[in-house]
Amino acid sequence: MGAGYVGLVTGTCLAEKGVRVTCVDIDKEKVEKINKGVPPIFEKDLEKLLKKNIHKRLFASIDLTKAVINSELSIIAVGTPFDGKRTDLSHVRKVARDIGVALREKDNYHVVVVKSTVPPGTTDEVVLPILEKFSGKKAGKDFGVGMNPEFLREGCAIEDFMNPDRIVIGGIDKKTISKISELYEVFKGVDALTTNNKTAEMIKYALNSLLATLITFTNEIANICALTKDVDVKNVMEGVHLDKRFNPISGGGSRLKPGFLSYLEAGCGFGGSCLPKDVKSIISYAKGKGLDPVLLKSVIEINQKQPNKLIQLLNKHYGLENLNVAVLGLAFKPETDDMRESPAISVVKSLLKKGAHIKAYDPAAREEAKKIFGTDNVEYPDNLGEALANVDAVLLITRWKEFDNLDVLISKLKPQPLVIDGRRMLNKGDYERYEGVGLGGGL
Repeated sequence: MGAGYVGLVTGTCLAEKGVRVTCVDIDKEKVEKINKGVPPIFEKDLEKLLKKNIHKRLFASIDLTKAVINSELSIIAVGTPFDGKRTDLSHVRKVARDIGVALREKDNYHVVVVKSTVPPGTTDEVVLPILEKFSGKKAGKDFGVGMNPEFLREGCAIEDFMNPDRIVIGGIDKKTISKISELYEVFKGVDALTTNNKTAEMIKYALNSLLATLITFTNEIANICALTKDVDVKNVMEGVHLDKRFNPISGGGSRLKPGFLSYLEAGCGFGGSCLPKDVKSIISYAKGKGLDPVLLKSVIEINQKQPNKLIQLLNKHYGLENLNVAVLGLAFKPETDDMRESPAISVVKSLLKKGAHIKAYDPAAREEAKKIFGTDNVEYPDNLGEALANVDAVLLITRWKEFDNLDVLISKLKPQPLVIDGRRMLNKGDYERYEGVGLGGGL
């Protein structure tokens, strides 16, 4: 239920694993696209798997009732945005009502699984009562209710789903957990944690809060390094990472570099549909329980200010009015077109407000950017070369691999523009004029 980033990836990957899946969505146009083998979102390898499985084991439909009646299990994967004060559960409530109505017509035992990220207690205290009310049936007797959080990273969601590092299954009883476990039997040798629904819900929030905190810690250190002459945060964090508790040494003497170290790299802040929303959501949840989560509040506050570091670095060299600026990377991360809460949004809007002229370039997020920024004083070049032509400054915001060769293109420009590295992915020695987040003497 819900054919967005989570729902469509989940459905497509389960179909690839041999499960018969119907992706249900209220958006008729989206459903028609999916049934033609055209993904409505950009996600690496999704189109290939979609074309392979559509109309074989994978189907898309707007008919929720038929999908529920003809299935053993329903997965709720609708959006749960944060409305500024609390997590908006209206989509979850609506689909729970619809599933409940459908269950009235179904005689067989059915399991309803929440995969959407929701505050602890939502599955048991919101979804379950709605299902009972609109089905006229009893949870635990006539149907099961579970919680199965997703751990998908946009840009590599297919890889994450097909090769999971863990599967977390919550449920109201052993029968529910057994039925959900059956779904994941095709994933051999994967660590599985079975628990209650509230714990499953909390695990997702704890994980994303930790990742957001790691990023923010490094950015705080970067901001201190920027005020300290002859100190570069890249060297500082390299020294930190060599601690064997972060970067273990194998018996043969080689380093076993863990993936989480990528969250300990300085930059212009995190964005996306998960980390900002989920940290804000758990803050709201904690406040509702009478706790002031000071650390997590600081994570959000620091992150919201971080993109402005790029504007400050630019202001060291130029006034912004009528300045020609190339902004490289608009999506919140590479390999996706998702711009939700991307640092690029506040950067571009700040530049436009000061009267700058923008060339905004991203390999995937061009159309999304047009919806956000429009076309007044913003150009959308077709390629990186066009983006760099006749600009005074270049602001790098997203770690697209295409930007690894930026030095070759910049070296051909006379005069060379100022390069501001918002992700510290470039070699500062390759540029005549370079600024970067966390580079000593900067701010």
